[in-house]
Amino acid sequence: MAGRIRDEDIALVRERSPIDSVVGEYVQLRNAGGGALKGLCPFHDEKSPSFNVSNGLWHCFGCGEGGDAIAFIQKIDHLSFAEAIEHLASKAGIQLRYTEGGYVPGRQKGERTRLVEAHRAAAEYYAEQLMTPAAEIGRRFLSERGFGREEAARFGVGYAPNEWEALVGHLRGRGFSDKELITGGLASQGRRGPIDRFRGRLIWPIRDLTGDVVGFGARRLEERDDGPKYLNTPETPLFKKGSVLYGADLAKKEIARRRQAVIVEGYTDVMACHLAGVGTAIATSGTSFGEEHIKILRRLLMDQDEASGEVIFTFDGDAAGQKAALRAFESEHKFAAQTFVAVQPDGLDPCDLRMKHGDAAVRDLVASRVPLFRFAIRATIEKYDLDTTEGRLAAIDAASPIIAGIRDRGMRDRYAIDLDKWTGFLDEQFVLQRVRDHATRRRGDTRGRRSDAPEAPRTPPVAPTHDPNDPIVRVERETLKLAVQRPALLGPGFDAIPAEALTVPGHAAVRQLIAELGGTAAATGPEWAGRLREAAPNDEVKDLITGLAVEPLRYNGLPDDRYALSQLSRLLEVQVTREIAKLQSKLGRLNPVENQEQYNRMFGDLMALEQQRHALRERGIGTL
Repeated sequence: MAGRIRDEDIALVRERSPIDSVVGEYVQLRNAGGGALKGLCPFHDEKSPSFNVSNGLWHCFGCGEGGDAIAFIQKIDHLSFAEAIEHLASKAGIQLRYTEGGYVPGRQKGERTRLVEAHRAAAEYYAEQLMTPAAEIGRRFLSERGFGREEAARFGVGYAPNEWEALVGHLRGRGFSDKELITGGLASQGRRGPIDRFRGRLIWPIRDLTGDVVGFGARRLEERDDGPKYLNTPETPLFKKGSVLYGADLAKKEIARRRQAVIVEGYTDVMACHLAGVGTAIATSGTSFGEEHIKILRRLLMDQDEASGEVIFTFDGDAAGQKAALRAFESEHKFAAQTFVAVQPDGLDPCDLRMKHGDAAVRDLVASRVPLFRFAIRATIEKYDLDTTEGRLAAIDAASPIIAGIRDRGMRDRYAIDLDKWTGFLDEQFVLQRVRDHATRRRGDTRGRRSDAPEAPRTPPVAPTHDPNDPIVRVERETLKLAVQRPALLGPGFDAIPAEALTVPGHAAVRQLIAELGGTAAATGPEWAGRLREAAPNDEVKDLITGLAVEPLRYNGLPDDRYALSQLSRLLEVQVTREIAKLQSKLGRLNPVENQEQYNRMFGDLMALEQQRHALRERGIGTL
């Protein structure tokens, strides 16, 4: 039996395992000043970061946990002290020695270390098999989806031979026991011993955040073969499907950099997105998006109260895709980040979309995201006949509980007003009251008026508030900040945007004021903000201009023409999108047979607007 790990080797592991690198594999860390780092604690649920890393140690002021790199690995991966040392030593390339015999035989290593090594060997074996003649069907499957040998190697895709003991025999030859193969889910127990779990399938290795292979996803290649279309590793000491995100090891740095995560449905969708330039794409592994996935994603995004990150769900455009999107909506409140949904109208998933229309189409899909609340509301009201009063009222009552679930009252009221417009009910106060009644009932207030009770007296119109985290509001504010701080960067494009194109009344007032002073073209010298303040019609607009003048731009360093163009393009895209919606609504009410000439003219206008929006979107993406 092996003895304890030598003290000098433990010291070497500590020396070569920088705390920020070890913790950074699991938690997105940010500079907290004075050489300290801060992030969201992985050991308890929190909204604001209280997890600190400094001087070789970590400590959470929220839950009180702390220690060194070894203690962190012990706790997060549920390992013993020796197993944590073995894990870190493997990462650092250190050969451990033990007090009673030097090199450690494989059977005496910790269970997790052995299972990780077995999975690494299995992944290498499967990848090698993909190049064999028997794997022609697998290579053809990949080729038909736009993936060649280089792409398969990048994602570690492999092939499981259609034999009973191919992998078992290979891993036995590498010194792994039958018990280890069954425990790790690499083999199943047959009547005469262990047999390969995956046979005749295309294989994707599933890695944890550190890059260790912890399981596999396997796709059936022959339709006549028994078994499900997709087969995953079962629950094992390594693989917990509820807490593993496929592609997260590749995407985590880009997720942290862009403050964005794109959630797709399958392995090939992740591949397609990454190859198309959407490096933040991830997918679940054989299960729906759940609590543990959310916790992992929040840590990678550093998703805190004041965060401005984005979580974008992509789903097929069919009924199943809409159902999945509405399931995702149920978890929306667990993110501080803004949640969106991107659905391809023709039902193509990212992989098929890339094959049919190219990389840019995948990027366009992500860029065309809409807020998840908006999607859920629109999907609900589309089930009703909005040409009748009864249908409009039924749609309002169906969508009101969704809006009532929005935590921010200002956003709640904003969506209630949108609901009135989308249904064509044309009575904002009635719809606002309907939503507020549902919100009251959600809080358990028995004093709330029942929906079938006599209608309460109308209240005076309430000035609509806005959500500062709404993507459109943020684009408006950022563009106005440029107009106040760096007007020369915007050029005539900004001056061409009418004040009514801005959704926030205060923003529209500032835009109108800039126009009255001659537009950004007339802005000269550092006194521009002062001139705007002096000309402000009231204190509210004056305060807003002050804020726009001193608030830092959402740009590292000095903003340039490219950044200004990106903001302006996004603002113009919003304006064009509204014009498209209005025109689509008019077309929907027009009989193309009875009004053929008018219909064709309006349809031509719609196509021109669509082209303009596409060009603006391309420009906005190209300048980010």
